[in-house]
Amino acid sequence: MYTQACTTASARPSLLRRLLDWLATRETETRARQRLARLEPHLLRDIGMTAEEAAALSQTPEWDAPAHWRR
Repeated sequence: MYTQACTTASARPSLLRRLLDWLATRETETRARQRLARLEPHLLRDIGMTAEEAAALSQTPEWDAPAHWRR
């Protein structure tokens, strides 16, 4: 019975682990936005974006990341 309780508890990450993961994700998203804002126009064309679109996306709040960034 004790073993089962320990196994169940360890299957779910702790609150601290989830907080650290969340902070790491925010940092990754912030860096991605900063890199996007610095891309040269020919590189933006390669990914199908205009400079205006990249600038707008790089200015969005940290919590408003596109769904494909959260994988």
